[in-house]
Amino acid sequence: MKNYFFNSFLLIFLFSFISISYAQERNLTGTVTTLENIAVAKAEVKVLSSKVTVLTDSVGNFTISCLPKDKIKVSAKGFYSQKVKIDKKITKPIINLIFKSGKKNINAALGFGHINEKDKTYAIANIINNDKNDFSKYTNMRDFIVNSSPSIVTNGGEIIIRGESSLNGSSAALIIIDGIDAGMSQLLALPPINVRSVDILKGGSAAIYGVRGANGVIIITTKRGGDND
Repeated sequence: MKNYFFNSFLLIFLFSFISISYAQERNLTGTVTTLENIAVAKAEVKVLSSKVTVLTDSVGNFTISCLPKDKIKVSAKGFYSQKVKIDKKITKPIINLIFKSGKKNINAALGFGHINEKDKTYAIANIINNDKNDFSKYTNMRDFIVNSSPSIVTNGGEIIIRGESSLNGSSAALIIIDGIDAGMSQLLALPPINVRSVDILKGGSAAIYGVRGANGVIIITTKRGGDND
């Protein structure tokens, strides 16, 4: 009789534990992009605790089941992978992957179907903070950006990408730091050693930013702006 009650209690406990566990799970829906607005298709999204894995669709969207304090890892050929911690505040994450440097990585991204042919021409420069490009040699990000390309100059406290015509009365390129519009003061205050990558867009490639991007766009991702490994 004692064994009967013990076994019954054990079954009730197990069912309760399983029910609580399932109740904590939720379906997380998000989007994987690169260069802020370009969808990354067929990217692998993995929940690190359960190893459950899904692929993004043709427009970069995914849905995956995870626990409230899980961590997901997003990876795709030609890009640095990124880990994202999930909490109650994150309802629909947008994960922006950064290209690895080198033509072979762009070709890998094309070959595996992560981006299409027209997307590879979006960036005139994609600079990663690594041994080849040592950001720490510069005292501020303005100097680094100006020295990164002969087509970039400063004039009257503005960063100008040569060849871009002004449509709004100013020739200044749009500066975005971790997805937020920034000015020269924020750029000068940002230590280069804290920057992960810089993407420079111009012409049709900057059209996704509308009138704001008419003079070109400088996209800066800091090491705090993503949990890449």
